[in-house]
Amino acid sequence: MPDPSSRSRRPPAAPPFDPAAQSWQPADADLAPVPPERLAPELLRGVLSRPGPWPLDPIGSPEYRHSGREGAPVLAAVLIPLVVHAGGVSVMLTQRTAHLHDHAGQISFPGGRVETSDATPVHAALREAEEETGLPADHVDVLGSMPDYLTSTGFSITPVLSLVRPGFPLLPDSFEVAEVFEVPLAFLMDPANHRLYRAPLPDGRERQYYAMPWQGHFIWGATAGILRNLYHLVRHGLAAGRQ
Repeated sequence: MPDPSSRSRRPPAAPPFDPAAQSWQPADADLAPVPPERLAPELLRGVLSRPGPWPLDPIGSPEYRHSGREGAPVLAAVLIPLVVHAGGVSVMLTQRTAHLHDHAGQISFPGGRVETSDATPVHAALREAEEETGLPADHVDVLGSMPDYLTSTGFSITPVLSLVRPGFPLLPDSFEVAEVFEVPLAFLMDPANHRLYRAPLPDGRERQYYAMPWQGHFIWGATAGILRNLYHLVRHGLAAGRQ
């Protein structure tokens, strides 16, 4: 893993509000859940392996940047590990440790910066996932990549879609990862479990963001935004393929 101390340090960027304490409204108007029986691995493989164009949520990436995070974004990649269990597919997520410089304490997909040693964002996502959680690449079947997601902290994230064979030992990096956990995909593919929050910004503007609270975990920001895009992708992909 590259030594983080060798990188130029950008100013810390924390939201100027408590994300979980803001007002919210349900985000399921006119949106149907994906039936759990339609989330079988082979159906997901057929949908997620197709080339774009991809349907994206209209809220999209934030329109502003934290101070000191303007300019060209830092390239990053995350792995979306869809873990195939006998009882259904789940999404593996991590909770970042509280002392990290970026996105401290937040729920995220395993991933990080694309380094010069990474041939592609896919290589970066696989490398970071193994370094952070112990997930070996030979348990991962990469299906494709979603459109890049730009964050208010100045990262351009490539989400890499994958099906994961279970049975690997979890070996979290204690410096970066406080917890590794899984959320049922059926829960995340039901917009009745999605919330749209609104938070005032110091300059008078308003930020909108999605969140999907689950068993004490507040999944919000870029992670929730990418999951919302994944919902649209799966829902429309299954309908288009009549699967």
